[in-house]
Amino acid sequence: MTYTEKSSKTWSAVCIGVYLAGIGYMGVETLPDDFGVWLGVSGLFLLLLLPCLAVPISKRIYHRIEIDATTLRVGRERLPLTDIDPASVRAAAQGQLPTAPQHTAANPRLVGGAWGVPMGMDTVIIATRRGEFLTVATRDRAAFLQALSAPLHPAVPPQQY
Repeated sequence: MTYTEKSSKTWSAVCIGVYLAGIGYMGVETLPDDFGVWLGVSGLFLLLLLPCLAVPISKRIYHRIEIDATTLRVGRERLPLTDIDPASVRAAAQGQLPTAPQHTAANPRLVGGAWGVPMGMDTVIIATRRGEFLTVATRDRAAFLQALSAPLHPAVPPQQY
């Protein structure tokens, strides 16, 4: 079983669509007479498009989540599932947060390589078996915790009497 969080591509599609419509409209009015001017203005508008696409690309690089049978991958980091404390995943699934002394003393590290949690994403705080607290930015908290708890808490077969 593998779990992969899918990122929304709506923002990127809208930005690219507006850019293409704008340069297409300019092209109808200026081509073929003013090809150089059209090309230059299209390049300038491309400089406006790139920062709009930087956030979704950054989310994909630093906050992509994949869980397989042995590994949790968040962005550029890989964590063996054997290192994750199952009790912390269970507590996070129940909505419990680390106590104030644990939270401040541990200062949970953001997993994935990013500097902060992007807008529109939720955070989950889990612990390792060594007592290190980790913050994972996720798009779907419930699905992430369910997928993470499945390999950590394998189903117990019913006992037969």
